[in-house]
Amino acid sequence: MMTALYSAATGMNAQQTNMDVISNNLANVDTNGFKKGRADFQDLMYQTKVAPGSSTGDNNSNPTGLQIGTGVKTVGTKKLFSEGSFKDTSNPLDVAIEGDGFFQITKPDGTVAYTRNGSFNMDGEGRLVTPEGYIRRSY
Repeated sequence: MMTALYSAATGMNAQQTNMDVISNNLANVDTNGFKKGRADFQDLMYQTKVAPGSSTGDNNSNPTGLQIGTGVKTVGTKKLFSEGSFKDTSNPLDVAIEGDGFFQITKPDGTVAYTRNGSFNMDGEGRLVTPEGYIRRSY
């Protein structure tokens, strides 16, 4: 009985994670450069109640045995880097990436970060910047 409750509880937790990922995907459906996620799951250990090939007592053997799963766990979430749809923004500085790739930007602390959001503006010094003000690195 406890195995059944534990297995059901792990399944509910996994489905909650799945719903959280799907909800985040829906919340960001209009976010420029957003890449949707997908939750990945893995089954947990199995308890062997009757081993395959064990004797049934009638000079026969049990061909399959009896194994009971103990549930599921979330092993991670993946970003799906499939290409999204293109839309006209009427901003001459907006660009889109066709295929693989990222834009390099410089964060305020000088570190390099990457984005697929091609929504750019011009700052007061004539540099291309993201809506957050991060400078687009030139090549």
